Amino acid sequence: MKPVAIFRHSPTEGPGHFAAFLDARNVPWKLVAIDAGEPVPASPDAFAGLVFMGGPMSVNDDLPWIAPVLQLIRDAVAADIPVLGHCLGGQLMSKALGGVVTRNPVKEIGWGAVTVDDHPVAREWFGADVREFVAFHWHGETFSLPPGAVRIMANAHCAHQGFALGPHLAMQCHVEMTPPMIAAWCDSGADEIATSGSPAVQQPAEMQRDVAQRVAALNAVAERLYARWLRGVVS
Repeated sequence: MKPVAIFRHSPTEGPGHFAAFLDARNVPWKLVAIDAGEPVPASPDAFAGLVFMGGPMSVNDDLPWIAPVLQLIRDAVAADIPVLGHCLGGQLMSKALGGVVTRNPVKEIGWGAVTVDDHPVAREWFGADVREFVAFHWHGETFSLPPGAVRIMANAHCAHQGFALGPHLAMQCHVEMTPPMIAAWCDSGADEIATSGSPAVQQPAEMQRDVAQRVAALNAVAERLYARWLRGVVS
């Protein structure tokens, strides 16, 4: 089986629980460390799927790797190679496929409920029994739905928390979190938290309260989404 390519854009925003999910199923994967200067592959053909993680930058920034990544996403979708995006990764998918990325009404950082939309596409990804879950968030921008995409989740602070387009899944929220990742983000994002002035931003102590139980519940939802995505990879 070809490996799944996982694109990391920031040293602290690695694959997290997604890598553990793949390892438990003996699915090979390769990390592409954009943050360390690794080049963007010219073609998706060497990979069974493409997965894009988060990052503090904007997809609208003038960074040399963004245009090649957008083209890579378009090429993968055209070739029916499944694409999965987390936060910045979801924004990259939206922009690549004809959507736009703009400032969200508020900055959203920390734990917050997400509502699953009530339609067949959302149920295909989440199952019939998941109507709401508590996700982790860290974003100041948001994506629109590209042509043909279907929204599958939203919340009070962000109208587009995720969309599906055939076998492809883009998320604004983070479902890949682990307790060490949350601790690292709280440390590296301390200044952003202190100066945000947003009602949707939690303090580090709240983000790390009962973190093991919260992450375990989040990982259970993540595995439903990842399992549905993986069906496209292995088929």
